[in-house]
Amino acid sequence: MELTDQPISVSKPTVAIAGAGGYVGRWFIHHFRHKYNIVALSRSKVKDNPYPEVTWKQVELYSISSTVEVLKGVDVAIYLVHSMNSSTRLNQGSFEDTDLLLADNFSRAAHINKVRQIIYLGGLLPKETGESLSRHLKSRLEVEQTLGSRSAKLTAIRASIIVGPGGSSFDMIKNLVTNLPVLMCPEWTESLTQPISLRDTLDIIDTCVGNENVFGKAIEIGNPEVISYRKMLELTAVQLGKKRLVFSVPVFSLGLSKLWVGFFGESPPQLVSPLVESLKHTLTVSEELKFKEKHIDYLSYEESVRAALDSDIELKNPSFYPLGKVKNTVRSIQRMPNPHGDSATWVAHRYNIWLPTFFKFWINGEMLESGEIVFYLLWSKKPMLQLTLIPDRSEVNRQLFYISGGWLVQRFDHGWLEFRGVLDNRYIISAIHEFVPRLPWLIYINTQAKIHLWVMNRFKKYLENRVN
Repeated sequence: MELTDQPISVSKPTVAIAGAGGYVGRWFIHHFRHKYNIVALSRSKVKDNPYPEVTWKQVELYSISSTVEVLKGVDVAIYLVHSMNSSTRLNQGSFEDTDLLLADNFSRAAHINKVRQIIYLGGLLPKETGESLSRHLKSRLEVEQTLGSRSAKLTAIRASIIVGPGGSSFDMIKNLVTNLPVLMCPEWTESLTQPISLRDTLDIIDTCVGNENVFGKAIEIGNPEVISYRKMLELTAVQLGKKRLVFSVPVFSLGLSKLWVGFFGESPPQLVSPLVESLKHTLTVSEELKFKEKHIDYLSYEESVRAALDSDIELKNPSFYPLGKVKNTVRSIQRMPNPHGDSATWVAHRYNIWLPTFFKFWINGEMLESGEIVFYLLWSKKPMLQLTLIPDRSEVNRQLFYISGGWLVQRFDHGWLEFRGVLDNRYIISAIHEFVPRLPWLIYINTQAKIHLWVMNRFKKYLENRVN
């Protein structure tokens, strides 16, 4: 896979890549490591770096302070994070709410560090007016809006399937063709889209880096050829030299489609489920949003497949120290509608009043002179849960509390609770991070963990239904 060489400036911009260990990130590093000062971000610490010109930094994107630290001195940040595997044993939160929180952390950190531009690689959106988005596409759009909500200028690049060696979506198509002599395709495979080669995608991202013409813009990319997913299967079979009977049937339910694609496509559920839900849409490039910054001689789908199958480039990937065994830690993320536009400060204060009121025959709460908030069972003088506000890491639309004590807590130096406003304060996110419960694990997940979700759901309804 070759890319057109471009002149290297005397002063190379510093480009951070969140999601650097993924498919697009690894190929971007391979092709442009000499053109930019690349800071590659990963959750694990790098053990062996094959490219000395690339700086790898360990980051916990759930933590704003960790993200702020790794973005120091960065000019442009490329955001390739679409979801993250949990770093805790129990993760209570949808992928949409998790992605929203991570994007908000990244936007805040970029703003603090005066990062000029964020480039986000998201997905094409349906063109049919009034059509409801799938959860996957709605989440991509929310991430896009959140990343562009502060001072860093956002360039949102929206793409369909990116065809290249090692790409998860293309590998899924390739595995389906390889494993099935007869492909009885669900009806959604007749939906139209515009896939794009990895080569052309990387060229477009490179063109956007530091390019003020695309600041604050959404760009949709794809090769000019509009084809169905069924046609992609047929063309892939030709390139693989496989004789396959491919036809569509209307009998596959969405659930059955996920099982079919996941099993024969050899893909994990967290990839298959949102992808299949999105493929019911027609995902093509809008003329008004089409990439126009430079002429690109796009590879057709057949050429893209051929390039992916014939690639003889062996990526030099770093090795990482293992993260170690996941301990009994908990992360719980809930999104709550905020119809009255309340600040996170107001919501946090109201929660601390509401909780003992809601459990008036069970729980009492008080604020100590030190500023700590303590909750007790009515018949006990021993704190059940103790929260300490951290003023220098809080603001009007984000309130951060350390979980600093209580007999429900195993470690007092580890977890934190936060309330924050997101998406122009349309929602409040409540999140507990790295909480270590004192209860035995099986008892905790069947009691305290479920009670917490129930309580937050009741508080959510309170915020929705209260009268100003």
